[in-house]
Amino acid sequence: MLEEVGTTDQGDLIINVGPQHPSTHGVLHLVITLNGETIRKIEPHLGYIHRSIEKMCESLSFRQFIYSTSRMDYLSSHINNHGCALAVEQGLGIEIPERAQVIRVIMDELTRLASHQLWWGAMAMDVGAITPFFHAFREREMINDIMEETCGARLTMNYMVPGGVMFDLHPNFQRKVREFLRFFESKFDEYDELVTHNVIFQSRMKGVGVLSKADAISFGCTGPVARASGVSSDIRKLYPYDCYSKVQFDEVLEKDGDCFARYLVRMGEMKQSVRILEQLIDNIPDGDFQAKTKAVLKLPKGEYYSTVETARGEFGVYIISEGGMTPYRIKFRSPGFSNLSALDHMARGSKIGDMVAIMGTLDLVIPDIDR
Repeated sequence: MLEEVGTTDQGDLIINVGPQHPSTHGVLHLVITLNGETIRKIEPHLGYIHRSIEKMCESLSFRQFIYSTSRMDYLSSHINNHGCALAVEQGLGIEIPERAQVIRVIMDELTRLASHQLWWGAMAMDVGAITPFFHAFREREMINDIMEETCGARLTMNYMVPGGVMFDLHPNFQRKVREFLRFFESKFDEYDELVTHNVIFQSRMKGVGVLSKADAISFGCTGPVARASGVSSDIRKLYPYDCYSKVQFDEVLEKDGDCFARYLVRMGEMKQSVRILEQLIDNIPDGDFQAKTKAVLKLPKGEYYSTVETARGEFGVYIISEGGMTPYRIKFRSPGFSNLSALDHMARGSKIGDMVAIMGTLDLVIPDIDR
């Protein structure tokens, strides 16, 4: 858990946090230098769950490699798969049916809601509020049930395919999503009463882990971490894909760059996801859910790049093809690595007790970073 490993020449204490520690939400090892209770330096050590996923993808077909990304940021598995499918479709020049585009975006936003629900409950529990965790999982369970009925799985759904989606929607899908949206919207005031307006919670979050706009850009931060510092970085707005250009929603921005600002961005994003879903759920067009493609896909020789907005930020997929049945090279740009790189800068000068709050508002998924 917390282990003293030495001291510096200046008398500062060096401790280990992790690699097995509940507040790191995964196998993450932090070497922290402390002066009393004040953080002098944080050095993340990765590699404990490295799986060489990008190298493994070179031996998988253009259909198969997509689902490796479900095992990276497993809380954004739909969205990761979506990004991979877009890169393959770019190479093949496939036109995606309108029905498939709408289904993909609905699944992406349900995934974002489920991810933010888990974050909200776990982050609140990290700073000492136990009750919100049960509220969050009550709502998240409804999304998981909807996913399971259509996709056959609850976490790594493997639903996106080049050309569209693997199956059409379950007959109950639209009704259950409508019921969920009505129920979920009624809970926002409850969340604010439990956590957002809680004076103790605000005192733990405001002014802690500040990241300026310039520093957020310098570290390459994306997603809610960047937007909490005033950086416009929502890929759905900047480079809209599928039917995002046809729906109305706002990019949630804050300017303070502290833990509370990052909290407010994610809370605002949940409301915007609901707004997107309400526009689409009753307007799913008829037609095919998947474009016709060959059983074996071969991308023309060249380089292809696609990017999507996951619950944690920008996820990029870079493919080099030599014209064969498998990628020659693949590189994934995951948001977690850049966001984690800012941790040391954000935490210096803070108390060791504040590190848990800072980590919680980064919303790290370690397999997304250490892949």
